[in-house]
Amino acid sequence: MTAITATARRTDCSPQARITKSLLGWGVVAGPLYVVVTGVQALTRDGFDLTRHPASLLANGGPGWIQIANLILAGLMTVAAAVGMRRAVRAGRGRVWGPRLVALYGTGLICGGIFRADPAFGFPVGTPDGPGPVSWHGLLHFVGGGIGFLGLIGACLVFARAYAALGRRGWAIYSGATGIVFFAAFAGIASGPGNAVINLAFTAAVVLGWAWISATCVHLMRQAA
Repeated sequence: MTAITATARRTDCSPQARITKSLLGWGVVAGPLYVVVTGVQALTRDGFDLTRHPASLLANGGPGWIQIANLILAGLMTVAAAVGMRRAVRAGRGRVWGPRLVALYGTGLICGGIFRADPAFGFPVGTPDGPGPVSWHGLLHFVGGGIGFLGLIGACLVFARAYAALGRRGWAIYSGATGIVFFAAFAGIASGPGNAVINLAFTAAVVLGWAWISATCVHLMRQAA
């Protein structure tokens, strides 16, 4: 088979196939884990408001290590999933750059955890309202995260093209729409956080992006069964 859905399909489930499926499995769980951990913090951290504060601000304050660990772990799992994608997609369009761009997204998450976002918009409690000053680690957080988000957008579009070439219209539309929606939300948040509509739209886009990664990994795992 020479297509994006082509994998190491073997009836005896070889060790290579099991490794590929295990790597893809990290991509299935990365998104739900990240979303749940972030959501619990958003609902329980004093002073945090999803309509005003980007999730990256949760890395500040006493419990900030939770979000730092959340970002790094989600990033590592995403990179592992990208390796699984590269092993699973044996030929055809998207087999090289699709997984690479997913790995870039994972790397951006890791950078987002290592380089903490600056306190802003009154969070943590006691922080002055407004965007506030930008530190060196805050700048690296923004740059690393931005590059990672562009990686996810690019991955969605690359896979959309690959699916379209195979006549998989549903998957092509799903992948392309995810990339376009995420790009629009990212452009909005990059223009300046603090707006309720923009913040909520970006939060929804992040969930959509994670859902796409999980769904794609499940799809490739089934092909390897």
